[in-house]
Amino acid sequence: MEDGHPTMLELLLEAHIGLERQGPGSPETVRRALAFLGPPERFQKIADLGCGTGGQTLLLAQALPGEIVGLDLFPAMAEKLNERARARGFGDRVRGVAGDMGDLPFERQSFDLIWSEGAVDNIGLEAGLRHWRDFLRPGGCVAVSCPCWLTPERPEAVARFWAEAGSPLDAVETNVGILRGCGYRFVAAFALTEDCWTEHYFAPRERAIQAMLEKYPESAEMQTYAALNRDEVALYRQFGRHYGYVFFIGRLDGTPA
Repeated sequence: MEDGHPTMLELLLEAHIGLERQGPGSPETVRRALAFLGPPERFQKIADLGCGTGGQTLLLAQALPGEIVGLDLFPAMAEKLNERARARGFGDRVRGVAGDMGDLPFERQSFDLIWSEGAVDNIGLEAGLRHWRDFLRPGGCVAVSCPCWLTPERPEAVARFWAEAGSPLDAVETNVGILRGCGYRFVAAFALTEDCWTEHYFAPRERAIQAMLEKYPESAEMQTYAALNRDEVALYRQFGRHYGYVFFIGRLDGTPA
């Protein structure tokens, strides 16, 4: 807090820590991505990078038999994942840890699957895929989502928003090329559906923001934070057909683990 008022980072964390998801996605999307990966028993060691509070991590635990480590930059998010995993009976094989996805604190070639939803653009898709490759076993898979252009038309308002957010958009084909250039065999790519944004992310986030506006009625930072989030919603409503999150799935050549 600064002078009794929450900072923008504190507001970001407070708005998201109680949500099922910290970005666009859905259980259906997780299941669709998993369907491209092959038999579940192949995946005995899984990392979920940028896990947040673990909405997708716990879905992976339901679908896959292996041990899962969720890594997030914010310790409070990782601890929330641990609480949720224990509450749902996954405490023996799901754990959250704090760390940097750009400098993984794990042993090399220790995972059969690296999963990451809506987080790799914090370090860049190419940087992430190159770094993470060293932590996959031969035959291991990566499943990652990031924002992309979906149409040849590229509205300036959208380009400006994502550039200011530090995540300039590329075409799907460009990112498939990056995946291949980083040494993965391309398996599949698909765009998230509209409800992944509206129903599963924007709506619960707006409820959290409304509660926070009532909690911090005198905070100019809170007013600014709410306005920025609502501008993002308005942008998606107007231009959502032109951009969105896309899942990219790749596999390393070699003998499966």
